[in-house]
Amino acid sequence: MRAPAATDEQRTPPRRIRPARAGLLATVFVVAACGLVYELALITLGAYLIGNTATQASIVLSVMVFAMGLGALAAKPLQKRPALAFAAIELALAVLGGFSVLVLYAAFAWTALYNLPLIAIAFAIGLLVGAEIPLLMELLQRIRRQAAGSAVADLNAADYLGGLVGGLAFPFLLLPLFGQIRGALLVGAVNAVAGVVLVFLVFRGDLPKAGRQLLALGAAAIAIVLAAAFAYTDRFEVAARQALYADPIIYSEDTQYQQIVMTESASPFGGEDFRLYLNGDLQFSSVDEYRYHEALVHPVMDGPRADVLVLGGGDALAVREVLRYRDVESVTLVDLDPTVTELARDFDRLAELNGGALSDPRVEVVNRDAFTWLRDRSEAYDVIVVDMPDPDATETAKLYSVEFYAMAAGRLNGSGRMVVQGGSPYFAPKTYWTVGASIEEAGYGTTPYQVSVPSFGDWGFHAVHASGEAPEVSLDTEAGPFESLTPELLESAQVFPPDRARLEMEPSTLMHPVILDRVQSEWRHY
Repeated sequence: MRAPAATDEQRTPPRRIRPARAGLLATVFVVAACGLVYELALITLGAYLIGNTATQASIVLSVMVFAMGLGALAAKPLQKRPALAFAAIELALAVLGGFSVLVLYAAFAWTALYNLPLIAIAFAIGLLVGAEIPLLMELLQRIRRQAAGSAVADLNAADYLGGLVGGLAFPFLLLPLFGQIRGALLVGAVNAVAGVVLVFLVFRGDLPKAGRQLLALGAAAIAIVLAAAFAYTDRFEVAARQALYADPIIYSEDTQYQQIVMTESASPFGGEDFRLYLNGDLQFSSVDEYRYHEALVHPVMDGPRADVLVLGGGDALAVREVLRYRDVESVTLVDLDPTVTELARDFDRLAELNGGALSDPRVEVVNRDAFTWLRDRSEAYDVIVVDMPDPDATETAKLYSVEFYAMAAGRLNGSGRMVVQGGSPYFAPKTYWTVGASIEEAGYGTTPYQVSVPSFGDWGFHAVHASGEAPEVSLDTEAGPFESLTPELLESAQVFPPDRARLEMEPSTLMHPVILDRVQSEWRHY
């Protein structure tokens, strides 16, 4: 008489059910954390390289969620051999997810492609992640049969908890300690270990001998490849970054907020051309930065100026110009990234250019988001200088909003003046006049003016007075002589040619950041 087939619980001895189940749920936790890190890494890389975090997040999340649905369907035929299929998927994820940032950075640095590889990688990772839960569900049922609802609840609880830990680990642990490339490689290794360890410790008996050998060889090969990539990351990053810049890089660092690059080369006008880039955008060239910073600061310094607030401008070049006035008593510099202000104080080349401005006892440095910092303050200032990066990313668009300008101008003394850098009236006129429209919507008339900065082209500013009336801008010769400004030139700077006349634009607000689309569309071809 033929013996009845063993049940699933009989195949897993009772004394092993509890630790085996705990091990599987722990694996669910780990792979969920890894999957979320891959998503965040792709979004963050796109924000650094392309800008517009909202667009990057939408592309990555929508493609991955769609692919996860397909992956769940594709896992159905794999449930016949769930242990082998799960281990293979985790090894594939280790390679694909681990190398995702490196491959995309290489595509951006050496080719004209980025979005196409991004979509392909996001789709492939989503496909593999989507196949995990159905296979893990099958494995859980092989350990111990339980009601479907109860099993799904257990898996979802571990999955969501893992997502929480992965989501917090990426910005607070992986990114600051390892950077984007090494962080992804490290998570890839964790992904591989979690999958292989579960299968070999709990479901070893379900694997044919050939399958065990193949998995062991595959895991060893992937470990070697990930370790080699981890070791050579620095060399790769140096080569990739240099491919993006025409001049030799003398400093580079990825911070929690942005990518900082400094270059230096011989200037065709004599001397050295020292440049600072944030997320690939030029912030200044030492050859002509004085033209920008003189035009930014001095037209609003003619008047009471004891207390000055500088928002942005962490390189301290605007602060340098402010400190030319002996009656300035205090300067508060608010810049988000402490690495930038530390470089402005301690990096010899930059500190030399800004005249050691951050070592002046009159200067206080605050490393906070300017928007939230302004909300918490009640002090009034004689002069406010708004020197923010261009609004080509979601994070900076709020700093060009009606709400921000209302808060900033509201911190002026009764006779106070404010100046806002507004971009190029020539290359990006819609963006420039949107800045003016947003300030006016906040209740303040503006005096627009423009100067020529060869590294940037034609560049424009908006001056504001606390009274709400459009101010008269003028120069106090005490801080002179200036290298690029005279009273006559400042007067002519307020005249715009007919082909760059004022445009009536819709203001940009927190809830409708129209400036983001305008700056991206206008600068796309430059």
